[in-house]
Amino acid sequence: MAKSNEVTTDASTIRNILTLRYDPTQNTSLPTLSSNDYIPTETVSVEYIEKSMQEYVQDKIDKSNIKKIVVALSGGIDSTLVLALLRKKFPDIDVETISIKFAQSLDESEKAAKISEFFGVKHQTIQLENYLEELPQAISAVGLPFWDLHWYYVVKKARTITKHLASGDGGDELFGGYTFRYSKFLSLVTESSTPLDKVKAYLACHERDNVPDQQDVFGPNAKFSWDKIYRFLLPYFDNKLDPLNQVFLADYNGKLLYNFSIVNTKIHNHFEINNVAPILSQKLIQYSTRLASDQKYNKNNDLGKIPLRHLIKKLGADQFISKEKLGFSVNTINLWKSFGKKTCEYYLSDSRAVKEDLLNHNWIKKHLTQNDLDARYVNKFLGLLAVEVWCRLFVTKEMKPSDTL
Repeated sequence: MAKSNEVTTDASTIRNILTLRYDPTQNTSLPTLSSNDYIPTETVSVEYIEKSMQEYVQDKIDKSNIKKIVVALSGGIDSTLVLALLRKKFPDIDVETISIKFAQSLDESEKAAKISEFFGVKHQTIQLENYLEELPQAISAVGLPFWDLHWYYVVKKARTITKHLASGDGGDELFGGYTFRYSKFLSLVTESSTPLDKVKAYLACHERDNVPDQQDVFGPNAKFSWDKIYRFLLPYFDNKLDPLNQVFLADYNGKLLYNFSIVNTKIHNHFEINNVAPILSQKLIQYSTRLASDQKYNKNNDLGKIPLRHLIKKLGADQFISKEKLGFSVNTINLWKSFGKKTCEYYLSDSRAVKEDLLNHNWIKKHLTQNDLDARYVNKFLGLLAVEVWCRLFVTKEMKPSDTL
């Protein structure tokens, strides 16, 4: 098979997404921030956060004449806060909620249904048996090889109800929601840690698909090197910010800018839906980054998003909020056992991405034949499956978006 110019162009994209879970070479609609944007100058003001979110929604209503809106409700603090704000501040808008129930995964839809009932809004649950079934359609809409595209199903359902969709996007990155990583990062670094030490610690905290033989995943055309990854992340840790604000800076300029923002925008455009994300208002981005790290995250009790917790209490919905981070998530081990392994065996046993020298056949063969892969390797294989689907859609063009897995 002849090597494709498109593959040559996108080799860095494959390398970045399979290592960082985002690609910083893409264009994003959100502003890039520097360490200067994270120098603490603000104090917590629940009133300011509430006013900023309210003004953002009002502006959206005025510009788009919103009469009905759907809230993507996971049951976590961010989406519950958005729902509470809409019901308390905009009672004339017709509001509905939707959530996803993944097969053999933690069912957060029951909690979402209870929250919806509390606010007196209609709730619908998307029952998703095979998370991977419409992956070709989702990747076709996004144009990038991501596998975790649950937002495709959310927006697809929302569009059957209205063309306006509200979400709690940005809460984790702006207000310290990834608590499961912060304590580990702090345990790995010291006052004498170099910026490179911190970069390596930061990467070590991304345990979802951080496999120890990461460098062996790739073929020669991917041109993988850890130095390229380290050089991208170094500016976020080579500054005078405190260690957690360095993490917040890296999180914002990483997954928020180059995964969530890009992926969600492309999916919204695909379904011609208007996105309403009050936490991502320009005012709140500027304000939240100026808060000291301990105003957002309490390391003593491992509690994050402290200002948002105060606001949701003011809006009368704090009884639904737990300490744990919630969000739409699929149990990938169970997905692997039911659909994932056999799907990966089918597509990766004769991989087009391997023939294009993007992926390493020996790595795939070595791990795909194992019976009890841990979650990191399962998630990595789902990433490879996305690359393979992307390759068949955009490089060899033998797959159609309407094909199902």
